[in-house]
Amino acid sequence: MITAYLWGTPNGYKVAIALEEMGLDYEITWVNIGAGEQHEPAFLEISPNGKIPAIVDDETGIRLMESGAILQYLADKTGKFGGATLKDRWAVIEWLHWQMGGLGPTMGQVNHFRGLKDKVPYGETRYMNETVRLFGVLDRQLEGRDYITGDYSIADIAAVAWAGMAPMLGDPRLADCAKVMAWIERNVSRPATARAIALSPD
Repeated sequence: MITAYLWGTPNGYKVAIALEEMGLDYEITWVNIGAGEQHEPAFLEISPNGKIPAIVDDETGIRLMESGAILQYLADKTGKFGGATLKDRWAVIEWLHWQMGGLGPTMGQVNHFRGLKDKVPYGETRYMNETVRLFGVLDRQLEGRDYITGDYSIADIAAVAWAGMAPMLGDPRLADCAKVMAWIERNVSRPATARAIALSPD
């Protein structure tokens, strides 16, 4: 059994999607980050950085924080969605890191600046423009492919949890990335992914 410590954020849903897609036995402990539960000592024992997601795998005794590390661990544990060959594996890891270092943090900053009561136009514009650029990178990568590296992988799981926020941002330049929009729909239409998205701490 895997215990997943999650909240209803893109990084949390990455792990929920992976657990559902891989058919693993799991239970969720919701960590209310709005109430500060991520700073409680018991959670810090599992996630020293005080962030969700985190997991505890009872079978192996392994505890992990950081969504990218968790996705790689689950792919290795199950032999699913991590790349069938050495070349495939490194393509998946490359695009997983692209999401971790670029798409996720950038879209997170857009969301932050858009939510400020006292607007900071420079910050919002900077990160929105970078989000548009990253969507363009992904759009080009999806040329002739159903999924980011060809076959469905943890790179798709990681990226779609963030890219799926595009309609909330309301920038028509994102919708112009037609291959990305079709890829989002392809992902969220997967039954296991749909089940994960339906999970809610409410």
